[in-house]
Amino acid sequence: MIATMLVDVDHLLSSPMYVANRCSINFHVLHSYYAIAIYLILFYFKKFRILSVGLLFHMLTDFIDCLLMK
Repeated sequence: MIATMLVDVDHLLSSPMYVANRCSINFHVLHSYYAIAIYLILFYFKKFRILSVGLLFHMLTDFIDCLLMK
C-alpha cells in the first residue's frame, strides 16, 4: 500500500511543480479519470487487487483534498 504513493511522481512533470490551491485530480497524468478507470479495471484481477485498492484510496484522499479546498 505504501508503494502506491509512487503515483505522485507525476507531480514532477507539471510546471510549476507545486501550486497551493490546485486539485490534482484530472490535472496530473496518473491522477486523470482515465488512470482511475484503469485502477478500477485492475481491481478485477486478483493479482493486482491490493495495488488497485491502494491507488484508488490514494485517488479518494486526493479527491477529498480537492473538496476541502473549495
